[in-house]
Amino acid sequence: MAQGYGMRRERVMSNDFVLLCPPADPAAVRGVESASEGLRRIAVAQALFVSRGDDSGTHKKERALWEQAGLAPQGDWYLESGQGMGATLRIASEKEGYTLSDRGTYLALRDELALEICLEGDPALLNVYHVIVVNAERWPDVNVEGANALADFLLSSRAQRMIAAFGVERYGQPLFLPNPDQ
Repeated sequence: MAQGYGMRRERVMSNDFVLLCPPADPAAVRGVESASEGLRRIAVAQALFVSRGDDSGTHKKERALWEQAGLAPQGDWYLESGQGMGATLRIASEKEGYTLSDRGTYLALRDELALEICLEGDPALLNVYHVIVVNAERWPDVNVEGANALADFLLSSRAQRMIAAFGVERYGQPLFLPNPDQ
């Protein structure tokens, strides 16, 4: 936005990341309140942590969390899968390791995994989604009217109700939370 690529940026919804652990929780992460403390415990215990290692948004969030904890994970206990979230969850489950996941992917696969949520609710784990309307001055051929119509729809009470209900029937909880300002 600061560089002029977009002319309108609106918060649409959010979800969160969760730190998952094997049932035994060898690093005693369950019950801590911050992601930083959870990651510190994993590093001190050198308990297996499986990272996506694929430069995805989730991987970038994980790296930021390690940095916030003042740690640079390395060694045999830190495994980069180089794969997507589903594959990474399966590897962590099979190897009885920890991993960071978006809640939605975990909920979709939890019945196949021997992993549990051991840390959630830290504001550092929030994952916010925005809609950005591209700047027509920079790209004159862009359909600004259509882009604004999409943004308006995503922010409408109808779409926000759809977002709030998405996943509830199947997973018992929404996969996304609507924009709190709507």
